[in-house]
Amino acid sequence: MTNSEILISVDVETSGPIPGEFSMLSIGACTIDAPDRQFECLLKPITDGVDPEALKVSGLSLDSLAQTGLAPQEAMSRFENWIGEVAGCDARPIMVGFNAPFDWSFVNYYFHRFLGRNPFGFTALDIKAYYMGVAGTSWHDTRSSVMSKRLGATLHGDHDALHDALAQAEIFRLARAMGGLNSSRA
Repeated sequence: MTNSEILISVDVETSGPIPGEFSMLSIGACTIDAPDRQFECLLKPITDGVDPEALKVSGLSLDSLAQTGLAPQEAMSRFENWIGEVAGCDARPIMVGFNAPFDWSFVNYYFHRFLGRNPFGFTALDIKAYYMGVAGTSWHDTRSSVMSKRLGATLHGDHDALHDALAQAEIFRLARAMGGLNSSRA
């Protein structure tokens, strides 16, 4: 059993609010402490379910992704392989997300549906909740714009999954430093 952990910032873009009825369309990820270690992919949709606002925000097209995206099984296999590479054999991968419950629901569903397992296990670390505890603030003040300003973040999300993963990794590093911790490796 390992005591070492590697924190991985993960962001997804989707066609709607829940997995199964809507599709995960893109995945972006980077390690928290070495954000140049990155993963990204676009996925073929698994349903026709669409919330027009979700597509408006991301700028993604189901028709385009049906042609150019990876099949979900291939995408999840590549993602699992990348997670294994960055974690190595001595670290446990921990998914970190900004509003992790949303991203986690899609990542977990896709891993289990298409690979029958999830390399992250059964939990994820939520940056909003972490920040709330470290900063002693209200839930209302865990919006990314408020957190970024207070922490002095230089990166900002734009609903590109990789860009958002990088921005949330920076926010997490700054929040962790505010809490007096330096690194995700034990």
